[in-house]
Amino acid sequence: MAILDPIRPNILSARIIPNVHPSFAKEMGLRPDQKSLALITCDIDDCLYVSLDEATKKAEVEVVYAHSFYAGSAHASGPLSGEIIGILAAPNPAEARAGLNACIEYATEYAYFLSANEENTLAFFPHTISRSGSYLSQAAGVPEGTPLAYLIAPPIEATYAIDAALKAAEVELRVWWKPPSETNFSGALLSGTQSACRAACQAFQDAVLEVARYPKKY
Repeated sequence: MAILDPIRPNILSARIIPNVHPSFAKEMGLRPDQKSLALITCDIDDCLYVSLDEATKKAEVEVVYAHSFYAGSAHASGPLSGEIIGILAAPNPAEARAGLNACIEYATEYAYFLSANEENTLAFFPHTISRSGSYLSQAAGVPEGTPLAYLIAPPIEATYAIDAALKAAEVELRVWWKPPSETNFSGALLSGTQSACRAACQAFQDAVLEVARYPKKY
């Protein structure tokens, strides 16, 4: 594998609950109009987070639960667990299915990590979101439709590269995921114009590659 080759996620499982049980709905904090659920697991968490957000733009769904599993997919609880579970709520099975399909399509086609070394042992995620959906808008504290730079890398690479991204473009730091995350990575959400977010992603990428190439050069 070469540097900057894509590392694509694998969808491990997906299910629709057409009519969720009232006691389960209450426990999950669902609204009365949220009758159906779409469940999904994936072996790369950040790829699914942005794909769940994409689903909120393509169907009448809301992300009601999404959480990474501790230590990552290499230590998953089972073959279908992966690194994350996501749950979308919808008013009916058709919308739940539409949201699930949009999520899977985005994850398999557009949301992928990049390799930072030829050994494929260092991966990072410099992803531009042209228009945020309801899920990431809430996470970043911005209006829906705001461009975002979604940046993820291992701890020192991310810390160094987030600073570089902020200095390279007219963007604002909205979220800093301090190291370590559940999967022992780190990252940030930055907001700005689409062009600024792309510039921030490029600067983040350049900085991660620099650390990967010269890890002890300071």
